[in-house]
Amino acid sequence: MSQLSNRLNRLSPSATLAMSQKSGELKAQGIDVINLSVGEPDFNTPEHIKEAAKKAIDENYSRYSPVPGYPALRNAIVAKLKNENGLTYTAAQISCANGAKQSVCNVIMALVNEGDEVIVPAPYWVSYPEMVKMADGTPVIIAAGIEQNFKITPEQLEAAITSKTKALILCSPSNPTGSVYSKEELAGLATVLAKHPEVFVIADEIYEHINYIGKHESIAQFPEVHDRVIIVNGVSKAYAMTGWRIGFIAGPEWLVKGVNKLQGQYTSGPCSVSQKAAEAAYTGTQEPVKEMRAAFERRRDLIVKLAKEIPGFEVNTPQGAFYLFPKCDSFFGKSVGNTIIKNADDLAMYLLKEAHVACVGGTSFGAPECIRMSYATSDENIVEAIRRIKEALAKLK
Repeated sequence: MSQLSNRLNRLSPSATLAMSQKSGELKAQGIDVINLSVGEPDFNTPEHIKEAAKKAIDENYSRYSPVPGYPALRNAIVAKLKNENGLTYTAAQISCANGAKQSVCNVIMALVNEGDEVIVPAPYWVSYPEMVKMADGTPVIIAAGIEQNFKITPEQLEAAITSKTKALILCSPSNPTGSVYSKEELAGLATVLAKHPEVFVIADEIYEHINYIGKHESIAQFPEVHDRVIIVNGVSKAYAMTGWRIGFIAGPEWLVKGVNKLQGQYTSGPCSVSQKAAEAAYTGTQEPVKEMRAAFERRRDLIVKLAKEIPGFEVNTPQGAFYLFPKCDSFFGKSVGNTIIKNADDLAMYLLKEAHVACVGGTSFGAPECIRMSYATSDENIVEAIRRIKEALAKLK
């Protein structure tokens, strides 16, 4: 009998981390595994950011910071939101955390009561529904398939809102699909939300700078919903700083105060040295961001072209992030030897064992008919991975 709390027993383990671990085990056995399962840039943190961290160590930034982060970092974020997004915030409306993941969870824990509904468009990032469950809320899933580029419509949103709806979680550019909502599409959602003043929007914009269609658009720009939008962002993806663990929220001051109260009880402020590095990321040159984005766009074009040549894959062209999310249900029911492919998770496991390529099945992203491939890896790895996948899939009959 499990002695773990009911809260914990309700949670599912992270599928992305589980697949990463399995591929690591095969690698440890000397097998050449190409890992397309990890949502992490393969670039190193830019030099000027690393230098700022070294300087912070020498200047003894080794003590507790204020819970929401140093004022200098929060002011740098205020300037970033103004200059890049045209949005006006004060430092009191910013709270920094140990990565955008904690930022999302902080907001959910600060807003959601038992029985509250939180709308989560699917495909979704694996942790959203689990975080809602952790807060004793109920995730309400809206399915948006490949035929609508994995984006929900205003009509779908309107139909999902009930008297229990507390929030909508919107991720653009999206993990796992790479879909990006245009200004017009966001305006359509904002029009619906304007009719429901009790519904908040958690806008996860962590992939903001990995965007191949020009300017990033935030739902916070619309005055009719601005005061109910909580932006979540951070340095992990744009600046190749996943391990530094700095994320932030920007939102109404009353909510930020609540998040600070919560964070003050269980982690306090994020790493002092990482904060100084993040400050340099926001205030220093943005050239490395542009270079990384250009590399990701080149790889996007490469993987889309190659994946479209795989018989049985249905592929759309993602407009941001660094994921491809092909529909692969044409392989369900097929088999080779004793292996039968029943769903995308089976397919991902088959590709790991047969092709030595790690992808993630779409079930835990709310899309059991798809698999997620990260193209945050070299061009050579992409070419070889898709070659292996194509070969392995051809064996299924």
